[in-house]
Amino acid sequence: MLIETFADLICPWCYIGKHRLMRALAERPRVRPEMRWQPFQLNPDMPRAGMERDAYLSAKFGGPERARQIYAVVEETAERDGLPLYLDRIRRTPNTLDAHRSIRIAARYGLGDAMADALFRVYFADGLDIGDRDTLAATAAAVGFDAHEMKALLASDAESTAVQSADKLARQLGLQAVPCYIFDRRYALSGAQEPTSFLPLLDLSLDEYATAAL
Repeated sequence: MLIETFADLICPWCYIGKHRLMRALAERPRVRPEMRWQPFQLNPDMPRAGMERDAYLSAKFGGPERARQIYAVVEETAERDGLPLYLDRIRRTPNTLDAHRSIRIAARYGLGDAMADALFRVYFADGLDIGDRDTLAATAAAVGFDAHEMKALLASDAESTAVQSADKLARQLGLQAVPCYIFDRRYALSGAQEPTSFLPLLDLSLDEYATAAL
């Protein structure tokens, strides 16, 4: 079963949603998913070097205090789900182009999903700058990808056009928010849904495969 996740690595609801999808899949062990990440930049006009966190929060929410009010629900949800999420550790909001590129590069060797998971963790749990290529290379090494190769590929144009084209296509298709999950390119589910919300689509896929095998 192909599961395509449209997400951005700085989106806390995408982080929570991925965790919930995995919980749903754990309840349906007969589903053998092919996980594929699709890029969607929440801040496509972000400077390549990113932006100091307080300046970003002021521009987006009107200031850190308003941001804290908005993020309170996110933090409560992550805590309830048992996910480490420490937004106060984040010092810089990155441009996520290179992070998306690193996932596609890692996916060449079957490590795309692991890279996405690792990037979520280092950003939301450790507060690291995932727009920094040294951070991306170190994260790649942690999932089994050669750090020097990752850094060299990021210094090139590898996957840049692919990421930008996929992001553009998502917007042309009407996608305005993430996360969004596409199952076998037929069924869609938007938002960080509870695990039970994924189960009917997983069951539908199992039923279709069983019927096809008859």
